[in-house]
Amino acid sequence: MKQIVSLFCLAACMVLVLCGCRIIRVEEEERKPLEYTVINQQEMPAEVESLIEEKKTKEFQMTYQSGKEMYLIKGYGQQMSGGYSISVEELSESSNGIFFKTRLIGPEDDSLGGEPSYPYIVVRMAYRDEPVLFE
Repeated sequence: MKQIVSLFCLAACMVLVLCGCRIIRVEEEERKPLEYTVINQQEMPAEVESLIEEKKTKEFQMTYQSGKEMYLIKGYGQQMSGGYSISVEELSESSNGIFFKTRLIGPEDDSLGGEPSYPYIVVRMAYRDEPVLFE
C-alpha cells in the first residue's frame, strides 16, 4: 500500500513539474541599423577612460550613459604586440534589444614585436533604454 501511495505522489509531482515547464520560442526579426560614431580617446568622458584603464588587461564589454548619449565599449584584452584594429560589423536594434558586433583585426606584419597593446573601441550613440547584446 505504501508503494502505491508513494508512486501516486511521485506521479503527481511529475505532472506538476511538467505543467510548470514551457518552451519559449524567440523568433529573430529584422534588425534596423543605428547611427553611431566611433570616438577617440580625446572625445571620451573621463569616467569612460578610467573604466577602460581598470579593465583593459582582460577582454571586456560595457555600456556607459552620459546625459542623452550612450557609449558602447568593447575591449579585447592584452595582445602581444601593437598594430591591431577593431571594426564595427553591426550596430542595430530589434524589439529584443540593441546588437553590437565587432571584430578584432590583427597586425598586417606578424613580425611586429615590442610592447603589449590593449585594443578597444568606443562607440557613441543616442541613449536607448533597450538591453545591449554584445556579439
